[in-house]
Amino acid sequence: MANRASSELSLDETKLRSTDESTSTEDVPKKSEYVSEKKNPSTTPSLDSGDDEEKIEQVAEEDGLPVVVREIVSLEDNPEDVNITFRFFTLSVIFSVLGAFVTQLSWFRTTSAPFSILFVQVATHWLGHWMAKILPSWRIGFGKFSFSLNPGPFSLKEHVLITLCVASGSQNNLGEIAIATADIFFDRVYNPAAAIFFMISAITLSYSFACIARNFLIYEPEFIFPQALMQTQLFRTLRKDTFDKSAASWQLKIFAIVAVSIYLWEFLPEFVFPLLSSLAVICWFAPHNATAKFVGSGLGGMGFLNFSLDWANLSNSTGSVYLMPWWTQVVYFTSFVVTMWIIVPIIHFKGLWNADIIPIFSQALWTLDGKPYNVTNIISIPSYTFNATAYEIQGPVRISPYYMLTIFASYTSYISVFVYIVLFAGPKLVATFKLLLKRDSRASRNDRLSQIMSKYPEVPFLWWAILFVLSFVTVLVTIIEGGFGVPIWTFIIAVLFGAISVVPMGYIFAVSNYQVQVGVFNELLFGYMAPGLHPTVSLFYRCLAAETWYRAQSILLDMKLGHYMMIPPRLVFFSQVFGTFLGSPVNYAVIRWVVATKRPYLDGTMTDPNGQYSGQQAKSYYTSSTQYGLIGPKILFADSTYTPLLYGFLVGAIVPVIMYALHRAFPRAKFELWNATIFFGGMSNWFGNLSTGPLSSIIGGFFCQFYLFRYRHEIWRKYNYLVGSALDTGFNLAVLVKLITET
Repeated sequence: MANRASSELSLDETKLRSTDESTSTEDVPKKSEYVSEKKNPSTTPSLDSGDDEEKIEQVAEEDGLPVVVREIVSLEDNPEDVNITFRFFTLSVIFSVLGAFVTQLSWFRTTSAPFSILFVQVATHWLGHWMAKILPSWRIGFGKFSFSLNPGPFSLKEHVLITLCVASGSQNNLGEIAIATADIFFDRVYNPAAAIFFMISAITLSYSFACIARNFLIYEPEFIFPQALMQTQLFRTLRKDTFDKSAASWQLKIFAIVAVSIYLWEFLPEFVFPLLSSLAVICWFAPHNATAKFVGSGLGGMGFLNFSLDWANLSNSTGSVYLMPWWTQVVYFTSFVVTMWIIVPIIHFKGLWNADIIPIFSQALWTLDGKPYNVTNIISIPSYTFNATAYEIQGPVRISPYYMLTIFASYTSYISVFVYIVLFAGPKLVATFKLLLKRDSRASRNDRLSQIMSKYPEVPFLWWAILFVLSFVTVLVTIIEGGFGVPIWTFIIAVLFGAISVVPMGYIFAVSNYQVQVGVFNELLFGYMAPGLHPTVSLFYRCLAAETWYRAQSILLDMKLGHYMMIPPRLVFFSQVFGTFLGSPVNYAVIRWVVATKRPYLDGTMTDPNGQYSGQQAKSYYTSSTQYGLIGPKILFADSTYTPLLYGFLVGAIVPVIMYALHRAFPRAKFELWNATIFFGGMSNWFGNLSTGPLSSIIGGFFCQFYLFRYRHEIWRKYNYLVGSALDTGFNLAVLVKLITET
């Protein structure tokens, strides 16, 4: 069942006949050989027609790789390429610092996109070649401790390693959910050294979780990691010297045209015509009707028949119209329709769950009569613990109906992933575990890529063990000395849960490019283990129990990219860890600066006139931490209002079983693609402030991942990931310019 579930990733991707005959079956080269397997155009069949059904039904078995991988990943490798150079360190530092600044700043904003690694790929390509031309070939240092400023041409491996390093260093940091929330809502500023070391060690702890999952997910060809494929194609396009130069030249022109066009376009919805961000058709016909505004608005409404021409909204709504497989986009959009177009209007118009007195899309806490809940009144000072007497006086806390729905879906999503992976992927993972008993699981696999990679030494287990021990000890010290308040024994539970979760969650990400966000469950667990503590304590626990394995998925993605680009695993390990140490201090500095300058907008005392600094993520963490960390689920769920939320666990356990039974009964109906984890994960996403985009996204996804993939496959193969990376590059350049002008 696992083979079937993971092989039908995007409209039967593994049932397409390969259009690239470059993957020869000659013996694995020796370490010093240059492997060059060129494409033979005369033997390459064209799929650029509307008559591809028979070709789609043919299984590609040559080389043991899924066809979508064979079409994009080149099996050319030059082990002698330069890798860690002065250029590597220079460009890695510059872009990691820049990326950490932009991404952390975006965490506080309403509409934003993360710092695009695709932009980094393009920028470092040109800068790397420029540095190779202008830098002198001087040697700095003495003997073994010397290096050359310019060791030669800018190599492909050097380029990939820079990208991997920046990908690690340019992300926002895990610790922000506790450190920023404590500062915004409780005026608690932790020791800077303790905060920074906690942020770094929490991420390096993620590498230990990635180590657990890498042999299950990285070296197994069926787990394709769509984003890694997109980045691989962009590398090939930029490195036009590695394949057909005329085709590469044309692809570079397409990339440049698309990137410049979207860069210029994004200034229209942002500054000139904001209407383009939310085309509310219903509101056009009844502009002054409150019901029409609620139904049709994409800003604080249902977003029914709401279109968007802003790439920020399209890319945020599903992740990526050109990257996510079609089946994933269908499941995700279905969850949006069920949530926002069916359940939400029923709740709103029927007044369910106090919708008649509490704003349905609020992320704040409320009293029984619909007034803002004063959390500080139920915290005992100076112990910062729960004051039960004050809670009885002020009354039970209430949250918005839509917030309750997202919590229910989060519980359901978390449980469903474990049931789903046992039913659909269990045999595959068991077989992979048996391979781990062999000395080198890469060499024992039959696919061509793993055999080529087996000539590079693996990262020794000792490296992972040392990193884990250092991370574990550092977290312990920061917890104790930093005043974070996390009980030590709960930290050990957090590590165990992270280790258990990383493979199931990584599996979903590897086949769908969808990352499940289920940190609420971990706060629930902490609330049962250690209730009544300061709200931010549960957030520190959440960083360790949930956000670490979430970051591990990104680490696995970069490992897969290194695998596709045939980068030695030890160099991948070094570049990722090095990037982590670059980004975390910048993340902390940005957190302190934004909170100091935007506090009234973030805590809700004032409204940002531009609607950008809403701090909606911080508010969400503040609410959940108060519920689970301070009040505690034992008190919370004693209230009949919240009791139905616990049925989410039962639903999450039952739905995958139903899908599996239907799949066994009707194997051609593809019930295995209706992934309950993705469906309920989509329901748990917060669309309350921004519901514009999903409708436009599914239309774009239909064109890219259904029509082009099935009926114009040659066009899809050449341009889908290329155009997608150009869109992200141009858009993120526009975001970067906007952020710089704002700051």
